[in-house]
Amino acid sequence: MNRQNPTVFVIDDDAAVRDSLKYLIESVGHRVRTFASANEFLDACTTEHAGCILADVRMPGMSGLELQERLVARAILMPTIIITGHGDVAMAVRAMKAGALDFIEKPFSDQVLLDQIHVALERDTREREKRDRQRRIQDRFSLLSPRERTVMDKVVAGKSNKTIAAELGLSQKTVEVHRAHVMAKVKADSLAQLVHMALQNGLTAQ
Repeated sequence: MNRQNPTVFVIDDDAAVRDSLKYLIESVGHRVRTFASANEFLDACTTEHAGCILADVRMPGMSGLELQERLVARAILMPTIIITGHGDVAMAVRAMKAGALDFIEKPFSDQVLLDQIHVALERDTREREKRDRQRRIQDRFSLLSPRERTVMDKVVAGKSNKTIAAELGLSQKTVEVHRAHVMAKVKADSLAQLVHMALQNGLTAQ
């Protein structure tokens, strides 16, 4: 499976349903891959794949609910839409509590399904961009020396250069140098931005 282009992964044990959904989704320009079971999908998918998952809640071998739990355990974060029959709504709700994006009850209109797929694909794109930004920020913070990291933690905690110098047994000038290095390495333009980057990415000492 292509790891670059978003794909709608359709999982249903009914071949006729798979073919029908594939035709419908491809008709609006989306890439589609179909699977006859949840296990078949899990054997092929990794955390690198982008897109969304469309799965029937009731399938032999592994239900849509069990699939959602497996996805969470494997940190496969693509949004999942569950298709459910009237008698399976409670199961679909459980799948949502386990992390699924939404469920669609049969019979559903084509447009409702396509709208939900659009929402799911947009969410996946936003979340992947967010994770990519976080990784880039974490990579920058990893460049800090142990002393620079200590100084940064104290700066983010709101301590002045004078206080930091006293606590670390350094000159105030040395603290200023470390602080400047921190700002440069993490590419922060202001103290406010440094604090935001550190706090939003859990990069401060507890």
